[in-house]
Amino acid sequence: MHPQTRLGRFEHHTEWPLAAVALLFLGLYSAQILLEPRGSTAAAITDAMRALYFVFVVDYLARLYLADPRAKWFVRHLFDLAIVVLPFLRPLRLLSLAVVVEVLQRAVGDTIRGRVIIYTVFGAAVMIYAASLAMLDVERHAPDAHIKTFGDALWWAITTVTTVGYGDYTPVTGEGRIVAVALMIGGVTLLGVVTATLASWIVQRVAAEDTANQTATWAQIEELREEIHRLTKLVADDREPAYGEGREGI
Repeated sequence: MHPQTRLGRFEHHTEWPLAAVALLFLGLYSAQILLEPRGSTAAAITDAMRALYFVFVVDYLARLYLADPRAKWFVRHLFDLAIVVLPFLRPLRLLSLAVVVEVLQRAVGDTIRGRVIIYTVFGAAVMIYAASLAMLDVERHAPDAHIKTFGDALWWAITTVTTVGYGDYTPVTGEGRIVAVALMIGGVTLLGVVTATLASWIVQRVAAEDTANQTATWAQIEELREEIHRLTKLVADDREPAYGEGREGI
């Protein structure tokens, strides 16, 4: 992302407002799942979540419009398209949480590059929490469900994202399995991003040190060159009088 492009400027100015919207969306979803409101309160939360989700849709369309070349950007961001479009299909509505995680990671990842530990903790926490809510939403009222409380869902999410997978809690619904697959992919992606960030940081440090060493070396060479030039001039100055005196004597 070049900072001088229209898309770059747009993403730079909108990443944190979008992150705030994402956190608000996640907070409303938390209230909807953990508190299970009824009546007008439930309707108000649902309407607010729809309005906030529309912001993510507008963000995707704006980035697509500003991208140059647009077709290349579209192909490279098919996953963004999927997590924006698929939740409109009711069976896949829980994928709306994926856009929350994606927006938060985009904002945090660009601003704390190099702070791998902070990024890992933040990304993993958001991913685990969102997946726990989503899993509890679809599993707790299902027949023969294993995951019936938020604690069960949180334990399942932690064992899944860390690839431990004890198997004591498993989803029994189709939507629950979709959440599980999304969390598995998200966990692998997070690990890849962290690894790439760490590798990039190491390369930058090595390059910076190499540049500093080269600068110091060139400075030393320049000083040595100036010293040689000074000594050469002194020797030449010493020889000129002696040569002149010899000629007068002849």
